[in-house]
Amino acid sequence: MVREFLRAVTRNFLGEAPDWYKATIVAFLVLNPFVLLASGPFITGWVFVAEFIFTLVMALKCYPLQPGGLIAIEGVIIGMTSAESVYDETAANFSVILLLIFMVAGIYFLRDVLLVVFTKLLVAVRSKLMLSLTFVGATALLSAFLNALTVVAVIIAVATGLYAVYHRFASDRGFDDEHDHADDELVNDPMKGDLDRFRGFLRNIMMHAAVGTALGGLVTIVGEPQNLLIGQLVGWGFVEFLVRMLPVSLPLLIVGLLTTVLVEKTRWFGYGVELPPSVREVMERWERREAARRGPRQKARLTIQAITAVLLVVSLAFQLAEVGLVGLMVIVVATAFNGVTNEPSLGRAFQEALPFTALLVTFFAIVAVIDDQGLFTPVIDFVLAQDGPQQGAMLFVAAGALSAVTDNVFVATVYITEIAQAFDAGSITHEQFESLAIVVNAGTNIPSVATPNGQAAFLFLLTSALAPLIRLGFGRMLWMALPYTVTMTTTGLVTVALLI
Repeated sequence: MVREFLRAVTRNFLGEAPDWYKATIVAFLVLNPFVLLASGPFITGWVFVAEFIFTLVMALKCYPLQPGGLIAIEGVIIGMTSAESVYDETAANFSVILLLIFMVAGIYFLRDVLLVVFTKLLVAVRSKLMLSLTFVGATALLSAFLNALTVVAVIIAVATGLYAVYHRFASDRGFDDEHDHADDELVNDPMKGDLDRFRGFLRNIMMHAAVGTALGGLVTIVGEPQNLLIGQLVGWGFVEFLVRMLPVSLPLLIVGLLTTVLVEKTRWFGYGVELPPSVREVMERWERREAARRGPRQKARLTIQAITAVLLVVSLAFQLAEVGLVGLMVIVVATAFNGVTNEPSLGRAFQEALPFTALLVTFFAIVAVIDDQGLFTPVIDFVLAQDGPQQGAMLFVAAGALSAVTDNVFVATVYITEIAQAFDAGSITHEQFESLAIVVNAGTNIPSVATPNGQAAFLFLLTSALAPLIRLGFGRMLWMALPYTVTMTTTGLVTVALLI
């Protein structure tokens, strides 16, 4: 009886994850206290960081919330951090949590108009290169005024809708039929090749879009959460922040676009996948069908969604309210005027955002370990001990390397706070303070594209419902981000070295 119970518990533990993965997580949990006793909290802190990254790498085997959460809970239990520190980190990022809960759900209620717009774009722009450049440029522009997570949420919603349209067709289902687009069992054999190519095409578009959000997030004080903190400490407003960052952001945008051209032309790193003719044909048919069947209510719904989207952009561009509260406004307006008034219909909008929100709070527990154990302190002390151009280059490299390992907002916050304290103590001049602030902003925004850990938008994409549909795992994302990481990081390093 006991043996059967233990066997059942083992089977239930982490569900359908492979046995070797379950054994690895158990090994982590068993060995961590012994590592702490043998090596001390500093080494153990880095072990916890590595283990959490492992759960992210294996996101397609098991959603990282459960294994990562167990590691985080153990960190609190054995004293690597405290529940109070985790709460403080969470409270400090409350605006990001609000954004995830309400903005991502708000985008769900704009999906019809977004799907129409982007379908028209896909059908109208037949050149894959021009389409890729359009996505990089458009997401960069939007991310300069909106939050990168918001922009990625939009693109994910559109890509998921387009994938579902073609998957229905490939499975001999009507456009209005109930269908699980995650199930490939019903896909006709002749269509499987085109479906795989369509997945490759969507992977290309999603990665181009994600990189675009990093390029745009660098430019303005509202582009990324850390930008606002940096601007406030240095005393820059919107316009001055934009002007100060131009010597770095403009060359990076040019190099980012040139990298897009390079990978699309050469088909390196998994890029250059064309939209299959059968997919384009289905999209054209779907677009014509939808246009023909739109009655007054459907047209009114699209009009309301378009107006709401404009309100969203204006509200965020002029910072009329916190981003998450703007998302709540979008939900209220879009649902009130489009007849969505029952709880189940509202609940579906939150299915995508809430698991990631829980994962992000779990990540804050790991950040609390990093903070409490001072894992970055030696790096910060070494960088501030350098002089002249070498200081700027070392700061960029150090901030970039750490941002690729952990959250770039946290890294930027730590660095700019330490630099501000050095300025207040008279260790550096105001000119150095401003120059190093530019370096921190560039160093945490650009090299962090190397891994999904560095940017919340990349992590959101990796753990979204779209990622398994288009076969975008951790390793493939690293590979596809590599050319951008190399060219953009090199450009950023050269520009900040010349700036200091």
